Amino acid sequence: MTAAAEAEASRILLDNVSISYETDHGRLQVVDRVSLTVDKAEFVVLVGPSGCGKSTILRAIAGLNAAESGSITVDGRRVNGPPEHIGFMFQKDTLLPWQTVRENIEVGLALAGVSPSLWTKRVAELLALLRLSEFRDAYPAQLSGGMRHRVSLGRMLAYEPAVMLMDEPFGALDFQTKAVMGRELLRIWEAERRSILFVTHDIEEAVALADRIIVFSPRPARILAEHRIALPRPRNLRALRASTDFTGYTRAIWEALGSEEE
Repeated sequence: MTAAAEAEASRILLDNVSISYETDHGRLQVVDRVSLTVDKAEFVVLVGPSGCGKSTILRAIAGLNAAESGSITVDGRRVNGPPEHIGFMFQKDTLLPWQTVRENIEVGLALAGVSPSLWTKRVAELLALLRLSEFRDAYPAQLSGGMRHRVSLGRMLAYEPAVMLMDEPFGALDFQTKAVMGRELLRIWEAERRSILFVTHDIEEAVALADRIIVFSPRPARILAEHRIALPRPRNLRALRASTDFTGYTRAIWEALGSEEE
């Protein structure tokens, strides 16, 4: 496949991308000649050591960092600034504390330019999808951590992004809440079928969620391995963790990460 054909077929395409930062001690290379794709409706997870450059890659796709060399395209268009219809979800929720659940979700509709006459119906749909209908008038301080993350996800879905960039969105949650949010995200993804690029340090979380996992080296980020996760969907996350296929994938990814230390 030619580069032009690959760009057309992929939702996201990074071609030989390198990224560096200027520091007080000189130029620091963070990403080293990374090439990867994310297809339409594909769930891709990036794993690797802390500080290796995974978040930098997400920010570059969102147009928040510039690539030093190589190219990044989204839907066949080169990224030279924030592309349209990309949603970004961070580890810490960025809800507006003075606005209700409904009002926080409406922020996404406003950013998407949706007519206010359509807001009531769309918000009701999202609240039902997120199982938050009874909390529509609650404020963020009245919600649990998991519910706040669901509201953040609702605001992003209200924007109707073709691509969802998620930078350790559940990293600060306890194990049980993280598992619940993973299950909710899969349920929503299976209904919405958006392209997701998801960063995590949790190998089990990565295997439970992904169609494909890309393993990175310590900084500067280079791709060490790529694993296509051939586990059936829809996935029961509790049952998955007891399967030999699941443990095989997690072992292979740990081995890929460990090989860089040898």
